[in-house]
Amino acid sequence: MNIVFLDALTLGDVDFKRFEKFGEVKIYQTTKPSQTLERVKNADIVVTNKVVIDKNIMDNSDIKFIQIAATGMNNVDLEYAEKKGITVKNVAGYSTNAVIQHTFALVLGLINKICYFDKYTREEYPKSEIFTHIQNWFEISGKRWGIIGLGEIGRGVAGIAKSFGAEVVYYSTSGKNNNPEYKRVGLDELLKTSDIISIHAPLNENTKNLLNYEKLSLIKENAILVNVGRGGIINEKDLAKILEKNDIFVGLDVFEKEPVSADNPLLKFKDKTLLSPHVAWTSIEARNKLMDGIYNNIKEVVKNCD
Repeated sequence: MNIVFLDALTLGDVDFKRFEKFGEVKIYQTTKPSQTLERVKNADIVVTNKVVIDKNIMDNSDIKFIQIAATGMNNVDLEYAEKKGITVKNVAGYSTNAVIQHTFALVLGLINKICYFDKYTREEYPKSEIFTHIQNWFEISGKRWGIIGLGEIGRGVAGIAKSFGAEVVYYSTSGKNNNPEYKRVGLDELLKTSDIISIHAPLNENTKNLLNYEKLSLIKENAILVNVGRGGIINEKDLAKILEKNDIFVGLDVFEKEPVSADNPLLKFKDKTLLSPHVAWTSIEARNKLMDGIYNNIKEVVKNCD
């Protein structure tokens, strides 16, 4: 078997050597669209995180199996792969704990003004006349935490938010989720009444531009909004307009375009935003689970080919 990893750099410092037991392994740290076909045309198995595998690639190669090194599968033409008899698999559930933890890193970082206090302590505190520095921040206990998308990650966040003493409500983006443990509300009510809002939904026809200017305008002053779902759920231009006039505080791990554009208007709101480069899923434990999933899927494919 010829196995090709197209964007190994996105997986970090993980073990690739074990895949050599299945055949020849070629590892490319990154792959541009113009390089994809040349690199996969003789491959039996292709592992891709974000590199696109479309109809043209499939028609002009000998690919038998596509392993997506992620949960999302929108970078592969799944319908055409099925027509071609090419098996496509992803890995689900590997990053749940990591994303939950990063959600709270962003929320607590914003509420407790961690970046501000760190900068103040280094630059101004040595010159202070008193032992402290008062800025307004609030406790999660007694506040309402609204969750958009109560899947596995959303439920994990809800449980921890509840342990902080928050009242948890949720909005079902599919309209089908009815969880008796938490109150289900409409999107408008969630946005109007929540002190903390976190997004844990996939990007689809129900969620694209879900939070546009009209909806973002409903968020109350001094509320926290965190998105660890997908970037396209929030309209970034509309969010920038809201940040110009309203005091809300936003934590983003995902963006409409990744890497984020240098002219993205959200980059200028340093006092109102806490940003990270799509890393919520990247704990070492999560990446090891991901690689285990990839290994087991390939192992099964090779076994069936024997």
